[in-house]
Amino acid sequence: MLLDRNKSCLIVVDIQERLAPAMHDGGAEAIRNAAILMQAAKLLGVPTLVSEQYPRGLGRTVPQLAEYMPAGGPVEKLEFACPANTGFAEQLKASAKRQIVLAGMEAHICVLQTALMLCEQDFAVFVAADAVASRKQSSMDHAFSRIEDAGGAIITTEMAVFEWLQKAGSDEFKILSKLIQ
Repeated sequence: MLLDRNKSCLIVVDIQERLAPAMHDGGAEAIRNAAILMQAAKLLGVPTLVSEQYPRGLGRTVPQLAEYMPAGGPVEKLEFACPANTGFAEQLKASAKRQIVLAGMEAHICVLQTALMLCEQDFAVFVAADAVASRKQSSMDHAFSRIEDAGGAIITTEMAVFEWLQKAGSDEFKILSKLIQ
């Protein structure tokens, strides 16, 4: 199934100041690619939801993503699975989107549980593997395997962006292709 920007919502899970440094490579690749996804979503009219897991302990969303934050700001949560949080679930429902692109931290905890719950709720789930991080690569590998077993798809940031674009030659293509290079 192709991603369709008119049917999609981007969810950025817990990319936070005190969590990122503990990730493999400091989460640099995941942060960079989450920023690309957030910019693409904003430009293409794809709604974005951002979560923060216990921000008092883990800090706020990293500064590299702050300028792309949706108008409503992040949803603070204690639940590992984003849809288990009432406020988050209400915002997702209000978006009326059934395709979900996921980015975030950690792959094997909050991203995994969010993906599994969304799959159970019959959303089409696409996890941008290069916009996700964990402390260990093996944790990411096992999370991706479980997500695929549940019916989710593992994709890349470029796949999401170019599927949302659908064609070259537009002003959006010119802007977003520069971000990918």
